[in-house]
Amino acid sequence: MSASVRRPDAAQNRTRIVEAARAALAESHHVHLNEIAKRAGVGQGTLYRNFPNREALLAEVYRRDVEELVTAASTLLAEHEPLEALRHWLDRVIDYAEIKRGVLAVLEPAAWQDLVAHSRNPIEEALAHLLDAGKAAGSIRADVDAHGVLLLIAYLGRLDREEWESTARPLMNVILDGLSRQDADR
Repeated sequence: MSASVRRPDAAQNRTRIVEAARAALAESHHVHLNEIAKRAGVGQGTLYRNFPNREALLAEVYRRDVEELVTAASTLLAEHEPLEALRHWLDRVIDYAEIKRGVLAVLEPAAWQDLVAHSRNPIEEALAHLLDAGKAAGSIRADVDAHGVLLLIAYLGRLDREEWESTARPLMNVILDGLSRQDADR
């Protein structure tokens, strides 16, 4: 079998491994590589060929989530009015934040600090894009900026795992209500 025939399979394996790791993180911060390999339907050798250790795998999960979150901003704006696009994006932020908590709980501080530092600007730019569209449409307050909104959202990281399901989305709705122009319907 030639290398060009194996490449799509290798890419599919890598994707399945990352998706399995993401699913495992959503359930628990205690992620075991043998469990991830089983979930992905690959052997241990395939997992380690793609990710030499747990940290490398979890960093890839985090990077992929950031990439999807950033890309989603433009896609959502193309499909929805700005305020509704922001609502959908903030829903994705909740999912992202849950996975982020799992990754940060497992990684060494130096590793996660580097990941967070490299993701902050792209996420802030994606949020600014959504906010600017909402401001231009008149549905989002003119006196808010992406940095301030991210500070509000960052509080979600303080929620205990037990209260996440019942509290994260209601708090995000409060943030969204605060961003909406109160006179937009008048």
